[in-house]
Amino acid sequence: MLAITGSRRKAAIAFILVAAALDIVAMGIVIPVLPPLIEEFAGSQERAGWINGVFVALWAAMQFVFSPIIGSLSDQHGRRPVILVSTIGLSLDYTLMAVAPDLWWLALGRIIAGITTSSFTTVFAYMADITPPEGRARAYGLIGAAFSAGFVAGPLMGGVLGEISPRAPFWVAAGLSLVAFLYGLLVLPESLAPEKRMTFSWRRANPLGALVLLRSHAELGGLALVNFLLHFAHHVFSAVFVLYAGYRYGWSAWHVGTLLALVGVLDMLVQGVVVGPLVKRFGDRAVMVFGLFGGAVGIAWMGLAPTGALFVAAMLPNALWGLAMPTLQSLMTRLVSESEQGQLQGANMSVASIAGIASPLFFGAVYSWSVAPGLPIGRSGVSFLIAALVLLGAALIGWVVAHRAGRAERAGAAA
Repeated sequence: MLAITGSRRKAAIAFILVAAALDIVAMGIVIPVLPPLIEEFAGSQERAGWINGVFVALWAAMQFVFSPIIGSLSDQHGRRPVILVSTIGLSLDYTLMAVAPDLWWLALGRIIAGITTSSFTTVFAYMADITPPEGRARAYGLIGAAFSAGFVAGPLMGGVLGEISPRAPFWVAAGLSLVAFLYGLLVLPESLAPEKRMTFSWRRANPLGALVLLRSHAELGGLALVNFLLHFAHHVFSAVFVLYAGYRYGWSAWHVGTLLALVGVLDMLVQGVVVGPLVKRFGDRAVMVFGLFGGAVGIAWMGLAPTGALFVAAMLPNALWGLAMPTLQSLMTRLVSESEQGQLQGANMSVASIAGIASPLFFGAVYSWSVAPGLPIGRSGVSFLIAALVLLGAALIGWVVAHRAGRAERAGAAA
């Protein structure tokens, strides 16, 4: 690790957390208004379902291509320039979307957003640079809590601004990303020492080449599969939630923004407060598996909820899957060297992006089918039930991988 100590380390961590929160605020602001804007251009709920899925898939496709490139660039040139360039690029993208006159402009905006938000790989690599292995689950939990804090403020602001104008949230998002850039320009130090940098290579930086790293260790490969399934299930929210909430429960942009803010509060509590003590007592693997099982219960509950009140109640067990991501990240970072952290995060993002390409297309198509004229309204929740089964599969695979890894460690210690 680079010797960032004292006040410089505190400033670096503060920037990572504040910038992460601001980026998520900027992303969260547009969530309540983007699907309705797509529906306005598309002309119907059914058509908006699959178009919104395509837009999310476009965003994920860009992350799939560019995440390993950006991760590898940060391994060569350092984390600071990559984070700053990506942040200002996101500001310019929201400005573009604010003036978008049709679906094609919105699609271009989602493509650029997918490229610029690929820097999240570098944010995780930065934290790995300045945090010892035993503290990374807590550190990633803090990043997750910062994301959640941004997800509290963002949808709330988007819901309020969306009632004024569907374009207003995009302008505010552009301004917030610009603030994050200026803040980082002033306070962010470099975290990766020159002697630990790795020369950029297209073999490692192309999406498929980056995935080779995940085959270097048996446990790493199993955890990568869990990562894929977790993200596949999670995209049910980005693909259909806003449209579903309006269709099933009649919720407006303000209602959706408020509920998403509640999700953010629960995630912030789970990842910022709960994950640390649980990991200290039970270990990363057990906490990861428990979080995945809890999330599966919550999503199934959502798909079956006949009323909005019961859907809101399902947020409680659903929040438990916030335990899975930081512990999953922590386990994976321990299985590669310091010089490969950027590559690992790029590979992880590529896995998530593959899920992000396939999942929204799948759930968008399922949702469009479930709201076709003549079908009962209760069938519209089938997307959530499928997502619950996927997350349950991730929990079972995580349990098997954790059990085998623990047994191998005990055998090695005995030898």
